[in-house]
Amino acid sequence: MSDGAMDKLKGKGKEAVGKLTGDHRKEAEGKADQAKGGAKDAADGLTERAKGVKDSLRRDDDK
Repeated sequence: MSDGAMDKLKGKGKEAVGKLTGDHRKEAEGKADQAKGGAKDAADGLTERAKGVKDSLRRDDDK
């Protein structure tokens, strides 16, 4: 499981606990963790795309 997915899962748990207990701060922390996880996933996707572009620009004799 990726770091982003772990942050999203942790965030969902915090948000749920916050809603159940009426703890608005915990709920907000959960939403922030989920956003952080989404950002990590997006960054990982961009990194993979960049690697793909780099590989596609290489000439066959450079490999």
